[in-house]
Amino acid sequence: MSKSQRQHLLAKILEEQAVSSQAKLVELLKAEGIDVTQATLSRDLEELGAVKVRVPVGDSIYAVPDNPTERVLPVDYLRRVLGEWLVEVSVSNNIVVLRTPPGSAHVVASAVDRASLPEIIGTVAGDDTVILVAASDTTGEKVSEKLKDLAGIRTAISE
Repeated sequence: MSKSQRQHLLAKILEEQAVSSQAKLVELLKAEGIDVTQATLSRDLEELGAVKVRVPVGDSIYAVPDNPTERVLPVDYLRRVLGEWLVEVSVSNNIVVLRTPPGSAHVVASAVDRASLPEIIGTVAGDDTVILVAASDTTGEKVSEKLKDLAGIRTAISE
């Protein structure tokens, strides 16, 4: 199966079913006869423009925009993700620690990475924690303030 065919099937699955995890997507693709690694699935979701959205019952599921050619700008996407998922910010020198709800850190880290902010040289995501490293020409405090501003947080969440 070609990459395009796999991505088409992936989009169809997401359109027809509420899927909240990549592990479940791997299972559903396997049921269709497609073995895919989590890394390949992550790239496919990224290329499709898939995002996690909250549904009325409070869960988060993957969804593909109606018109994937109208991609959201990375900083706008980061603003939306931070506004929805950022729950706490801590700073130590050039390190910024972001807390998210359980299972959401990878969404935040990916959005930060995609935004390619020059003041952030890298991210590491766990389950509910993202560690950001500030570039040498800035401080963790300045990066945290920028991220809080993007998230629409006017006062310090936690320092």
